Amino acid sequence: MIPISLDIRILRSFQLVAETGSVTETARRLGRTQPAITLQLRKLEEMTGKELFDPENRRPTLTVDGELLLAYAKSILRLHDELVARLSQPEIEGHVVLGTPDLYAAYLLPSILALFQQTFPRIQVELRCALSAPLVDLVHRGTIDIALVTRMRGFSGGEVVRQEQLIWVESEHHNTHLSNPVPLALLPSGNIYRDHAIECLERAGRRWRVACVSESVGGLQAAVFAGMAVTVLGRSALVHGMRQLGVQEYFPPLPTVDLLLYRAPGATTPAAAALADYLARYLKLDAQAHAPPPADLMQSAKSTEPVG
Repeated sequence: MIPISLDIRILRSFQLVAETGSVTETARRLGRTQPAITLQLRKLEEMTGKELFDPENRRPTLTVDGELLLAYAKSILRLHDELVARLSQPEIEGHVVLGTPDLYAAYLLPSILALFQQTFPRIQVELRCALSAPLVDLVHRGTIDIALVTRMRGFSGGEVVRQEQLIWVESEHHNTHLSNPVPLALLPSGNIYRDHAIECLERAGRRWRVACVSESVGGLQAAVFAGMAVTVLGRSALVHGMRQLGVQEYFPPLPTVDLLLYRAPGATTPAAAALADYLARYLKLDAQAHAPPPADLMQSAKSTEPVG
């Protein structure tokens, strides 16, 4: 049996087709022609000996083998790009101050910062946790180098690097959601998580009361685990001991929020530029890896959530 050798360029095309559901869009993003992308996909199926896309669907829809290959392709491409980036980077050194709410520091950044430290061992990262509004003020004043924050009303500028789906959560061991009014654990006034929670409940006609106010995710979690309250978190912060609430428990759907990356104005140090670019790149990659399939790839799927 001749061993298979997969081309990185073909794997990248395959991943993009799977994620966008479009050969045309993939060709546009990669600067190739549509026939060239189609030829790559055909070659990949020949090399693997597997049918990767369902021939019964007009739009590219992955088969079981295609889903398996996609999972491996994402890992291979991420490691490939990480290696290329590391080999091509000069020995940058310096000190960078990164500000972010503790919610993101705890659940989004650890793996990314660990990889960054391996790639740039001579860059020292100082992490400062605070709420989004004061962090944006600090980065505009140049007190911190980079801020990863939640987009709040009135924010301008910043690069959108990820979207977080907000969800209702309670303790797995309590039925706090049955309380009337609903006890809520919330961030302080002016935070978009808090605003969306209250607005959605009021639109749904559900009564609520404030049971806990905390500037940190730890305080919100404590109230949830104790059975004192229901709270709103990003889906990435759902941990063991919590369960998600939805329309079955009469909790209305919540929107997504944008995560913005701000860089201090003026001349940026090579160390700060390296970290900002790294965060932007890997937050987007991580979001793509955990995103649901595009709507046009789910042709026959129907929502089971009540509309209202």
